[in-house]
Amino acid sequence: MKTKDHHIQNLILEGEHQLLDFKFEISDSRRIARSLAAFANTDGGRLLVGVKDNGAIAGIRSDEEIHMIQAAAEMYCQPPVRYSTEEWEINGKTVLEVVIPKDNNDKHKAPDSQGNYKIFVRVKDENLVADSVLLKVWKSAKFARPAKIKFTESETTLLNYLSENKEITLKEFMQLTHIGKRKAEGILADFVIVGTILLIQTSQGTVFRLNEEEFGI
Repeated sequence: MKTKDHHIQNLILEGEHQLLDFKFEISDSRRIARSLAAFANTDGGRLLVGVKDNGAIAGIRSDEEIHMIQAAAEMYCQPPVRYSTEEWEINGKTVLEVVIPKDNNDKHKAPDSQGNYKIFVRVKDENLVADSVLLKVWKSAKFARPAKIKFTESETTLLNYLSENKEITLKEFMQLTHIGKRKAEGILADFVIVGTILLIQTSQGTVFRLNEEEFGI
């Protein structure tokens, strides 16, 4: 256990963000699996266990929390998530640092609140179920499939709409062009792959915007 270091205090000062999450306690391996999977699927990150949301250090309550992290990573993440841990003693309290590297090879699933396994991503300080278009983008990257953009009426209508409007949702694109969900997802995914359109996912939903740098806007 390390003690002579300001590492944890410096992390706490950052507050929670896309690469950092505070956990007062670990009481549900299934729930923490979502955090582990989301970090691994996105940019990697850290969990500080024994730290309250406001940054106050409470310390871990028992070694059982360490075992629950292991269960979350190995039993409730599909495939299992790699991680490492370090224990830090601060003012007589133990903080568990869990480091999850980004996985460039696999996407990990974890159970949602209903127990259904989903792929999660980390967006700012939240763990969200990966958007369907993002899944298509990942799938194309995994199998090295090049984007196949055909400038039919649907593609042209989409670009014209975005040149005059800030953003569009998948549903709005489907309604605008009268095409099915699968085709609409494919078109959006291809534009995201080539960098023409940006996919922006939040807890309120997913929107698509023109890449202003690409168009010199």
